[in-house]
Amino acid sequence: MFRRVAPEDRLHILQVARVQYFARGDQIFQEGDPADTFLAITEGRVKVFKSAPGGKEIILEIFSKGDPLGATAVYELRDLPASAVALEDTECLAIGRADFFALLEKHPALVRSLLSGLTMRLVELTKRLAELTSGRVESRFARLFLKLSGQIGKSDRGGIFVPMPLTRRELADLTGTTVETAIRTMSQWQKDDVVRTEKDGFVIVNQRALESVAEG
Repeated sequence: MFRRVAPEDRLHILQVARVQYFARGDQIFQEGDPADTFLAITEGRVKVFKSAPGGKEIILEIFSKGDPLGATAVYELRDLPASAVALEDTECLAIGRADFFALLEKHPALVRSLLSGLTMRLVELTKRLAELTSGRVESRFARLFLKLSGQIGKSDRGGIFVPMPLTRRELADLTGTTVETAIRTMSQWQKDDVVRTEKDGFVIVNQRALESVAEG
């Protein structure tokens, strides 16, 4: 988020920022809350989701280190359009909205660099929403695991280990399908030795097979 911000401008940010800590499972904010704080993740992972009728969650994205949270709502002075929950112990850099706008007015060079980061995030979210409604379910699952592999995967355990334990419900929400379909897909992939489910994450055993499914 801040990689394009000049070092001297980062010092200005630190003067008005504070650190907030959230334990795994803590709600960071709720859909409809006022967007009064700009947040950027410095450690951990956060699930951002919308609540659908009947209590179903639609997971929009899983954010991690360096990503902003609710920044667009802060800019637009409107309520938060989604909820956020910490998937693991998480640390965020927090700047109050009034301090944030005062900072931008005082140091206009910050505007372009911050907007650049936000624009990239909006493009990714737009692509994410399109993926939820396009292609076969198996293709959506494959694209999800390939994305996680690229973001946080590491060579380990006979494949590429993705250290993010997600429930079948969360996998279903992330791919826009039902829990039953998530269970069936993951069971078949486990049997075929494509993706292996472990207590602390997943092991992608056959990435080439996933790439083939993703393209289908």
